Amino acid sequence: MSYKLIVTIVPQYSGELITNTARDSGCPGGTVLMGTETSANGLVQLLGFGDAPKDITYNLTQSTKAPAIISAIKDVTGKKKKNFGLLFSIEVDDFIKAGDEKPASLEKGEKKMTDNNYEMINVIVNKGYAEDAMAAARKAGAGGGTIIQAHGTAKEGDAKFFGSEIVPEKDMLVILVPKDKKEAIVNAVKELNCFKKAGSGIIFCNEIKDFTILGKN
Repeated sequence: MSYKLIVTIVPQYSGELITNTARDSGCPGGTVLMGTETSANGLVQLLGFGDAPKDITYNLTQSTKAPAIISAIKDVTGKKKKNFGLLFSIEVDDFIKAGDEKPASLEKGEKKMTDNNYEMINVIVNKGYAEDAMAAARKAGAGGGTIIQAHGTAKEGDAKFFGSEIVPEKDMLVILVPKDKKEAIVNAVKELNCFKKAGSGIIFCNEIKDFTILGKN
């Protein structure tokens, strides 16, 4: 059995609408995170969110149920203002629930689809440097991103072992970009001074699907 993570980025206090709609459409549950939009031009140069608090929702579901859930979210947000938010999905290789003995991986013989046009760049840096990373990404062609407050989990002893300073407070920057711009944006962020020191940050990327602008057409 395969799974999909359905992600939306919507205005603050709208996350419950998304997760409730997903649940009513067959999704077992969801998570709402708090973030901040970083660009007046909008993500992937398409939207006009402005610098405002955002809700980011994560809804994990079986791939076979994802189309109905996405359709329901699009329907309920279609009554909202134009450029209300974003929706996309990510294929999940392994899904582990507390108490499970082994992950629910893709069934043998299943193939992952790769016919997507966008990718999600995830940048985790020490707190205070996400704006610098976004500025570099924007110069390389990104339209905007969303900053999520986070924290590291390393213990004090790990700092001595790895020889780097542990900074618990982190910022996570999420940027959606057309696939052909990913390499240039990642390289631009890598060249920042805040990435020169070992242990100061990481970058990873995901292919995404079902990229949709929510709200009135």
